[in-house]
Amino acid sequence: MKISYVTSYDASDIHNWSGLGYMIADALRNQDHEVNLIGSLKSSPSAEMYLKKLYYKILGKDFDFGRELHTARQYAAQIKSRVSSDSDVIFSPSTLPVSLLDISKPKVFYTDATFAGMIGFYDYLSNLSSSTIKSGNELERQALESCALAIYSSEWAANTAVEHYNADPDKIKVVPFGSNVVSGKDLNEIRTIINNKKHGECNLLFLGVDWKRKGGDIALEVVNILNANGLKATLHIAGVKNFPFEVAPPHVRNYGFISKSDPEGIMLMNKLLVESHFLLLPTRADCTPVVFSEANSFGLPCITTNVGGIPTIIREDVNGKAFQIQSSAMEYASYIESVFSNWSSYQQLSLSSFNEYESRLNWDVAGRTITQLMSEL
Repeated sequence: MKISYVTSYDASDIHNWSGLGYMIADALRNQDHEVNLIGSLKSSPSAEMYLKKLYYKILGKDFDFGRELHTARQYAAQIKSRVSSDSDVIFSPSTLPVSLLDISKPKVFYTDATFAGMIGFYDYLSNLSSSTIKSGNELERQALESCALAIYSSEWAANTAVEHYNADPDKIKVVPFGSNVVSGKDLNEIRTIINNKKHGECNLLFLGVDWKRKGGDIALEVVNILNANGLKATLHIAGVKNFPFEVAPPHVRNYGFISKSDPEGIMLMNKLLVESHFLLLPTRADCTPVVFSEANSFGLPCITTNVGGIPTIIREDVNGKAFQIQSSAMEYASYIESVFSNWSSYQQLSLSSFNEYESRLNWDVAGRTITQLMSEL
């Protein structure tokens, strides 16, 4: 199948959108599709848009150029001029570029959220102007109406498409994202990794850029409770750019930002994933973080919250546990202690975590599933 793969950014650059645009395209190529990238789209805001931005700035509201119909029309014109006549399908990891694209070829998108589901969910989408909300919802609605297939990475996102936009349930599908960092290990190697882990000290791994949103304060409280209860534990923090302490608190090791494009960074990240006992990420807002599938590829169970699309990824006592957003640090600590203190239970949880990665949380499975769905169009 010949696929015109549309992004507003350059999908050949793995640093854009956490590497997801790059990885999705690669997953399609690995299914023997011919993937032609159409990206780096340009937009020129109109004079009216600049006036609106100024107006809403005075009102203390955010006006988003990227959610305007004017921008979507510019994207559509560029895409239409660059689509090959022999393309079989238009595919995008976002609704925005293809929302107003009027073309005879079937349109498919694969993303992690709807606009309505994101409003107020993330801080940066909590102060939008009425104009941005109106146009953003209109673009989302048109994308859903005009597509042949709408694929989401979680049931949460899929449900918001139906609930907020009255989308046709028959063309709404769920395919979890894969892992951008993989262990490359087979089951026997994972067994060896698990058997070689220390029993006397619990190593918790916190991976994320935003300390506050990812629940860093809760993770810190959890490790303190574990130590106070007599279980020696260390919180290993990687990726945080806004770490709120000049000196790491007790029971904490902060590695700072780790580049996945740097060989030394990859080695350190792999070491942390191999030696840790749990990924601890009590996030306050997330769609479907690929860090969970990355952890599972190392047989690492994930302890998190059940916000957004996370319940699609984390199955209770299968590859971790997702707590209620209002759960206390004591509840997290009690669960970790109960599993860690029963080594056979911990080993089983680690093995089933790896099985979740192998069976459904990898890009090969995602690519094959999407290919099957598109073949039925």
